[in-house]
Amino acid sequence: MNIRNFLIFYPLFFTPLLSSSSVFAADVLPGSSLYASNKNQKWSSPRNAFSILFLPITPTTFSLCIAYGGSVSIWEPAGITDGNSSFNFLSDGNLRLVNGSGEVLWQSNTTHLGITHATLEDSGNFVLKNGSVSVWHSFEHLKDTLVPSQNFTVSDVLTSGLYSFSLDRSGNLTLKWNNSILYWNYGVKLNNSVISNLTNPSLSIKQNGILSLYDPNLSSPVNMAYSSDFDDGNEFRFFKLDSDGNVRTYSVSNGITTVKWTGISDQCEVFGYCGNMGICTYNVTGDPTCSCPSKNFLFVDPTDSRKGCKRKVEIKDCPGTETVLPMNHTRFLTYPPESSAEQYILGTTACRLNCLSGSGCVASSVMADGTGYCYIKTSGFVSGYQSPTIPGSSFVKVCGPIEPNPPMTLEGSGTSTSWKLHSWIIVVLASLGTLVGLFILGGVIWWTYFRNNPKFGGFSPHYALLEYASGTPVQLSYKDLKRVTKGFKEKLGAGGFGAVYKGSLYNNMAVAVKQLEGIEQGEKQFRMEVATISSTHHLNLVRLIGFCSEGRHRLLVYEFMKNGSLDKFLFVGENQSFNLNWEQRFNIAVGTARGITYLHEECRDCIVHCDIKPENILLDDNLNAKVSDFGLAKLINQKDQQTHKLTTFRGTRGYLGPEWLANLPITSKSDVYSFGMVLLEIVSGRRNFEVSVDTNMTKFSSWAYEELEKGNIMNIVDKRLGEEFDMEQARRALLVSFWCIQQQPSHRLVMGKAVQMLEGVIPVENPPPLSTNEEGLVDLCTSICVSSSIGASSSVQKSFGSAVDLERPSSSLLQEENDLNR
Repeated sequence: MNIRNFLIFYPLFFTPLLSSSSVFAADVLPGSSLYASNKNQKWSSPRNAFSILFLPITPTTFSLCIAYGGSVSIWEPAGITDGNSSFNFLSDGNLRLVNGSGEVLWQSNTTHLGITHATLEDSGNFVLKNGSVSVWHSFEHLKDTLVPSQNFTVSDVLTSGLYSFSLDRSGNLTLKWNNSILYWNYGVKLNNSVISNLTNPSLSIKQNGILSLYDPNLSSPVNMAYSSDFDDGNEFRFFKLDSDGNVRTYSVSNGITTVKWTGISDQCEVFGYCGNMGICTYNVTGDPTCSCPSKNFLFVDPTDSRKGCKRKVEIKDCPGTETVLPMNHTRFLTYPPESSAEQYILGTTACRLNCLSGSGCVASSVMADGTGYCYIKTSGFVSGYQSPTIPGSSFVKVCGPIEPNPPMTLEGSGTSTSWKLHSWIIVVLASLGTLVGLFILGGVIWWTYFRNNPKFGGFSPHYALLEYASGTPVQLSYKDLKRVTKGFKEKLGAGGFGAVYKGSLYNNMAVAVKQLEGIEQGEKQFRMEVATISSTHHLNLVRLIGFCSEGRHRLLVYEFMKNGSLDKFLFVGENQSFNLNWEQRFNIAVGTARGITYLHEECRDCIVHCDIKPENILLDDNLNAKVSDFGLAKLINQKDQQTHKLTTFRGTRGYLGPEWLANLPITSKSDVYSFGMVLLEIVSGRRNFEVSVDTNMTKFSSWAYEELEKGNIMNIVDKRLGEEFDMEQARRALLVSFWCIQQQPSHRLVMGKAVQMLEGVIPVENPPPLSTNEEGLVDLCTSICVSSSIGASSSVQKSFGSAVDLERPSSSLLQEENDLNR
């Protein structure tokens, strides 16, 4: 036998000597090694889902890891290594990672445990075995990632740099900085008796994207969070503590890794994200970025702005006078145990002076949110957050004179680079200067001639700014809005979120003013949610231009849509005054789909609408579709949203997906279902839950599917169109509609794909039949809607649209369904 054949059959010859159990070809034997210099070398699991290999970071640096699909790391024993590193399974059973110089970077310390072989399991767990007995698991030596089938207990910790993630005895998820600052403590609603009975809580992520809490005393797992693609296909999911101090759930599909859930939605709330004395803010693309408080500071590392800032001249070395640098709309993050020792009730001036005179003070923050709290920062680490929505100011002690940051900087390299004013920029600035000058002139004229006119007094200065607002909502008083709407006289509609009234500004600009009802959150949280809604801009979304938060009053001011809501153009007998032609209908369908796609896939955070229906699709002067009321489900149901699962209905009968009625998680796929129903109505001109002789006394959507299968598209399309419609577009729209209203959320389209199919960019295959189970669930909604009379919704089909909400537990609905069946 030659040497080559001997090496091939070596495991077969020596297996009986190693163990009484079988050692398979996929097992790794002592004496094996992996080398970073050999790019094709790896140890794989039996089904090749996972492998141990050196992943290239740069052309000269690598990371030894267990990887899914050969590219997605789930476990790394050490950091970055060089190109001459090796991973050795020694003959004594020890695992050892060494770099090119021979330095030991990591080892398993499993010498003299009688280890006979190692196995990388299909779960991603790397196991060292003594015969058939497992003596060491990579799953038990956690790093920064959890995968399905991996258990996480209160004694376990995920780490990434200075950040750590753990599970406490009460079942809460926690994040800490430097093992001292607890900046995130997240849990679901459990009563005190349940919390006190937890004996051994553990956490795991399921393959369907649910993050679940287990305990022997829990009758069933408690769902902590859901991926936005919950139960969607066969994607591989994992939970990770990232280097930015945030936790996320990821999905891997076709080699592409995407974020599907984020623990802290506001990244700047992560303590220490920008390092000591670093200030976190968001750039124009919505990404968090780091800067220094002023030019009195320098970046610690000019190539990495996240490593923080340092004073050019330390306070102890200050040759002149100490002073404080004021920073508007800025606060320094304060969490327990800091808050108990550093929190005072002081005014702005006192908060500034106390820091200036205090020898141990580094910085201070005073909040203008009604609390009057002043936080004196005396620790050696200060983490800042700056945003136009922050109601407060901060002060940083520096060695004078103060050198404020330049107003215009370029970001991205970790340092601030001055703009170089090219000739075309000068032209733009000159034009802007002219506009500002005209604006100031207009303000002077108003102040001189109109400020005492009761017709304009008191509120016109606010509205003069509305036309020039660039994303930040304008705050208005309740008195102003009462005057604008003439005492809330002209009512446009009413629904679950509140009544809507028409208003007119001093320059005859029409607005729609919505009085919100059921607000359960405080002033600060309300303002943050309003800021999120107002920052969401798209051609097919209604723009929020102002708000009121005064005492118990919560109002939102929107741009006014002259043509009102879509329902009045579609349905005969429901105040229908104008028939849309096919081109207008199809453009409205595509525009609506684009607006929802933006909310789901293009915003910084996915926004689930929860109430897509014709009443919430408004039409401008040119009959362009604009989706309204987005973000309000979260604004109203903030307490329920903390569990990432709505526990009450905040939708409209006939448009609710089956998951609402079955008490399943509500995700973006719920909006897809509602859009499918709306799309069917746009094509047909009939309510999706309509039951008539024409539909053989079955629900219209079920009847329409049967007609489509028979090829009878003409029977489905609105009879008012006659033959004046595009048959191919109608067929595509119907196919997309039935793809969207599938029972299983995982079978539905994503909105981006729905847009592509409607536009004919990609072909549309025939959808699967609407299952019997789906009809049973959806008919529940239908029967309730039919029995309660459609007329209830006709009163709200005015120009702003409204919600006909059903806010009851699913058990109440199921009981009503049983009563109706009887």
